[in-house]
Amino acid sequence: MSSLPNQEPHNNHSPQDHSENAWVEGFKTIGLSIVLALGIRTFVAEARYIPSGSMLPTLEINDRLIIDKLGYKFQNPDRGDVVVFSPTDQLKTQYKDAFIKRIIGLPGEEVEVRDGLVFVDGQPLDEKYIAEEPQYNWGPEVVPKDSYLVLGDNRNNSYDSHYWGYVPRDHIIGRAIVRFWPPNRVGGLDESPLYASPSAPQPQPQPQ
Repeated sequence: MSSLPNQEPHNNHSPQDHSENAWVEGFKTIGLSIVLALGIRTFVAEARYIPSGSMLPTLEINDRLIIDKLGYKFQNPDRGDVVVFSPTDQLKTQYKDAFIKRIIGLPGEEVEVRDGLVFVDGQPLDEKYIAEEPQYNWGPEVVPKDSYLVLGDNRNNSYDSHYWGYVPRDHIIGRAIVRFWPPNRVGGLDESPLYASPSAPQPQPQPQ
């Protein structure tokens, strides 16, 4: 009776070859992970931390945030957005790190700070998020095209637009969408809606 042929494949590779292949695959995996991480950080989202108290009480020192870098590819920044932006040309002479502030004035709007309030096109904003009323007067000024006026929520302790001007649209890196540290403060940054919506027209009484 003839024997069946051996069904096991011949293995001509040494243990050293397997070890080298494992190292190669490991480096490939690590390299791909780095590329994906850098791609996400560059184009989609990134983490940032808060180094100062200029956004108190909304953001505290050492809060960690996720910054959405993709959303503004499809829509314009809006009033109330907390945004991260690279220093303007004027700020670059002193600062290299990004800033984080809240958008208050949109392109073409007239903004004024007086009597402890911020007025946009003559209407006062209802700002529940600020540390205290601003103790300075500024404006009125019209926000230039493709630019934004930004202020810190800690109005009287924030180096913002009322000192150095406006943020060009192309300097905005992204919008802060969620806090992930510390654990007891995880979540969104603001209550919604941030501003009161215009009052609906009241129905007129019908003649009897």
